[in-house]
Amino acid sequence: MKTRLMSIGIKSVFFLLISVSILLMGCERVQQQAGVLPTAPAEQAHAVIGSLNDSGVTGMAVFTQNGDQITLTAEIQDASPGLHAIHIHANGDCSAPDGTSAGGHWNPTDVAHGKWGEGEFHLGDIGNITVGEDGTGRITLTTDLWEIGTGSDVDVVGKGIIVHADADDFVSQPSGNAGARIGCGVIVLAE
Repeated sequence: MKTRLMSIGIKSVFFLLISVSILLMGCERVQQQAGVLPTAPAEQAHAVIGSLNDSGVTGMAVFTQNGDQITLTAEIQDASPGLHAIHIHANGDCSAPDGTSAGGHWNPTDVAHGKWGEGEFHLGDIGNITVGEDGTGRITLTTDLWEIGTGSDVDVVGKGIIVHADADDFVSQPSGNAGARIGCGVIVLAE
């Protein structure tokens, strides 16, 4: 009798645990459908932008993946008012005081420099960031041409992001006549 009661007790606990698990999975599914819970964590990478050439420029670039789209939001501070080119460069190395350690523009498709979305352009040709009188500027770009953390030729991780002293003219080869490098950050996976 004692063995039979114990067997019934174990079965009851087992079925109770299964029932609670199914209930919790159903609740999570309802929350996801209602937009309360994310369906999958977003992949992110970022770069902390530090000053080059004693410019005082600092900032942050954040790459966020949503489905097959990646959105870059870059913000800078303490820059001179006006247009400043911002590009992804081939090397994630900001060790040289003038930023030359970051190499040239990131160009895995081996095409001419240009304006993003018009004709040929490097995958690193982000464009120009407009800096206001307060020394701050922001640019946002969304694309399906980049990847985050895949190790492929179009993965932004391990590259450098460079802010230039001048505007990109989108014509001059190979880098748009954008002038000195005044800010640099290494793109790394966010933790």
